[in-house]
Amino acid sequence: MRKAHDLIGLPVITVDSGKQIGQVKDLLIGPEWNIRGIVLEVKVWFSALRYIPWEGIVAAGEDAITIPNETVIQEFEHVEECHALLDGSRKIKGLPIITVGGHKLGVVEDVYLNQDWGKQIVGYELSEGFISDLKEGRRWLPVPDSATKGEDAIIVPVHCAQEMEELFVSKEE
Repeated sequence: MRKAHDLIGLPVITVDSGKQIGQVKDLLIGPEWNIRGIVLEVKVWFSALRYIPWEGIVAAGEDAITIPNETVIQEFEHVEECHALLDGSRKIKGLPIITVGGHKLGVVEDVYLNQDWGKQIVGYELSEGFISDLKEGRRWLPVPDSATKGEDAIIVPVHCAQEMEELFVSKEE
């Protein structure tokens, strides 16, 4: 598995010309818990946000994202059903995960994708706070069959409390 956060900051390069057209600023996440696209950083203060739908990406490697050419870049229009990983009022990072039974499992720090950079989110990295992270480390929760992204929390089934796993977190993070 790979952290979605590892995509943030990667250069986006066109295959046809080898030109770097920007860097990944954020990820758009759909209601099915999959990556819908990447948001590019804005170089000019008042320019529109630009994004690349996941289908327009040739590859998401460890060192760069490649796209066929600049025609896959689109102006970002507010997509109601999408959420951002890091920024905005609909972001995923920082949301508490709470079971239907009212038990808080932690706060989302990151999401995990399949090893081959597939677009499907397979798990959440959860934190219980800085001190707890240092003493006990973070936890990993596989994405359950049903998870609802609400306005102020992500709601998961009660059995998720037993499915959390310890996750080693290096001191560099």
